[in-house]
Amino acid sequence: MITSTQNPKLKLVSGLLGRPKERREAGAFVAEGVRLVEEAFTSNWQFRFALYSASLAKRGQALVKQLGAAGVEVEEIEPRLLQSVSETETSQGILAVLSLTNLPIPNLPTFLLIPDQIHDPGNLGTLLRTAAAAGVQAVFLPPETTDAFAPKVVRAGMGAHFRLPILPLTWDEIRTRTRGLTVYLAEMEGAVSCWQANFRAPLALIVGGEAEGASESARKLANRQVMIPMPGKMESLNAGVAGSVLMFEVVRQRENAQPGVM
Repeated sequence: MITSTQNPKLKLVSGLLGRPKERREAGAFVAEGVRLVEEAFTSNWQFRFALYSASLAKRGQALVKQLGAAGVEVEEIEPRLLQSVSETETSQGILAVLSLTNLPIPNLPTFLLIPDQIHDPGNLGTLLRTAAAAGVQAVFLPPETTDAFAPKVVRAGMGAHFRLPILPLTWDEIRTRTRGLTVYLAEMEGAVSCWQANFRAPLALIVGGEAEGASESARKLANRQVMIPMPGKMESLNAGVAGSVLMFEVVRQRENAQPGVM
């Protein structure tokens, strides 16, 4: 049992929950809570180790047994120590250190998401969760966007990280990888309505941050602009909601374009 704050595993967890640099150098990140650790396990994600405390409920205890049976290194830790590094007000009693892994991207992708200058972890997590649900094939993260593997983003993604290729890229790399695609930039006004845009062709969708909007690099990459009509009196939607609306409009148009679908 881990009983000291000086334990190497606990120190690693603390580092990974902090700065992006620590996660990049270690090639790892943290998933906290029963549901996220379950998602990682069922997705066959690579585990470094898992820590659990005696406060774990029955569902979590069963998960610990599954992890141990699968050869994952699992170690008990004093509840107070687990709570000391927890990102939540009350720890669920389990966390796992997982390897950063690049999931494969199709050779000819037809649906990409580029969250640009998204600084709020909740908004980015919502975008990733929706992207996974909508069938987005990969997410390209520009340098100005927050780290997708930060703990609050992972928590808000609700398992999307284990199903969705997420790549931090420079704008030059994004430009190369989106060649041949129509690149749509979400705007608040002065653009074509998303209900009238043609989302059936292969595309990449750029969603800018709510505060600053899209960067100059994003505007140079985009060759179409699209907006969500808002007949009410609200000035804007947050990035997570706006991106979700647009991604599922892509889904709607493509499903309606299938033969035999009215």
